[in-house]
Amino acid sequence: MSSTDKGAIETFGEDNHASSSSQSLPKDGVDVAVVSQSPTHSSEEQLPAADLVDEQKKGWLAYFKTKEFYITLALGQLLAIANTSTSTFTTLLGVQHWAVPAFQTFMNYVLLNLVFTSYTIYRYGIKGWLQLVWRDGWKYIILAFCDVEGNYFIVLAYQYTTMLSAQLINFWAIVVVVILSFIFLRVRYHITQVLGIIICIGGMGILIGSDHITGTNGGDVTKGNQLKGDLFALLGATFYGFTNTGEEYFVSTRPVYEVLGQMSFFGMIINGVQCAIFERESFRNANWDGKVGGYLTGYTLCLFMFYCLAPLLFRLSSAAFFNISMLTMNFWGVCIGIEVFHYHIHWMYPIAFVLIIVGQLIYYLGRRVLGEARKPWLGRNQERGVAGLFTAKKKIESTVPEGVNPVDHDPESPPAANTSSV
Repeated sequence: MSSTDKGAIETFGEDNHASSSSQSLPKDGVDVAVVSQSPTHSSEEQLPAADLVDEQKKGWLAYFKTKEFYITLALGQLLAIANTSTSTFTTLLGVQHWAVPAFQTFMNYVLLNLVFTSYTIYRYGIKGWLQLVWRDGWKYIILAFCDVEGNYFIVLAYQYTTMLSAQLINFWAIVVVVILSFIFLRVRYHITQVLGIIICIGGMGILIGSDHITGTNGGDVTKGNQLKGDLFALLGATFYGFTNTGEEYFVSTRPVYEVLGQMSFFGMIINGVQCAIFERESFRNANWDGKVGGYLTGYTLCLFMFYCLAPLLFRLSSAAFFNISMLTMNFWGVCIGIEVFHYHIHWMYPIAFVLIIVGQLIYYLGRRVLGEARKPWLGRNQERGVAGLFTAKKKIESTVPEGVNPVDHDPESPPAANTSSV
């Protein structure tokens, strides 16, 4: 990261210009800056900087030869384990007859706000932060609202419907992400990506099937209320789809600390109001003891880690890959449950897990060096993006051959004003 600059927020309105020693060569509607070192240039020098990086490795396995691929795969599973851990703590809270879902998530927003909003104010200054809230607050309010309601309705759904039904409906989140990314972010999916998603869903189907066979997906559902639970799950999955797509956009154009800070700031307010309105009675009647406090702490820390790591996966890959990574949660849930709840692994579980991982490998067949980190809405050289950790723009700047002028040199710097709109 660059050194502390409390006036950094004021650079939003500045335009990035190429060096005076460079000339612009139009290619596919994008100006590409090439340093004028001699009257003639090689064909390599005239390629866009991002293409030069992408062409470093050839073939259908090009992305598999990069360290980013293995980081992406591992990060996806780490997030799945973190999310599964939060579900485990929620189950343990239920054993203690403690059920205040909005307040449970509220503590996570408070912690995120303390860390990331404080750091945002430190970086931008109080005046710069207030300007950010005034100008872009409405965007983060929408993002925070979708995130809060996604959490709320999914938790609420399990009170009315079976786990099997809720998990099947959660596939809708993948559909929502793909549709939104295609329409608004101009993402075009390769045939191998579509095939990979289908194979991952097939693996999840095997997990759900094995749960249904062993009876672990059932539950007592009040007659006449299952439809209500299914609708809640469908609504929650839809909100999750909007949240994931929106967060992928924001963290590729803004610093992570700003996105998490603003989302948690407004999320804390929205969630707090919702808790005060709908959960006052539950809060008063809840069982409060040392075990509940420990489980709440574990839940909050695991969810905090999940929120901190998710933006990095959105930068490295996409909201679609994020969601198919979450499909292994059932497998990790049983692995954790072996120790906590004395579960037994059904023979179909390892097969399903391997199938999901194979689907994720197929998803990246034919991808080049930058993979999905190269976002189509950021321009040919990612010039409208932020140069932060795991971004394609950062990799371009650090690996571009001499003779091609990188787009920007300020890591984690806010983008120009014309890139701040959704």
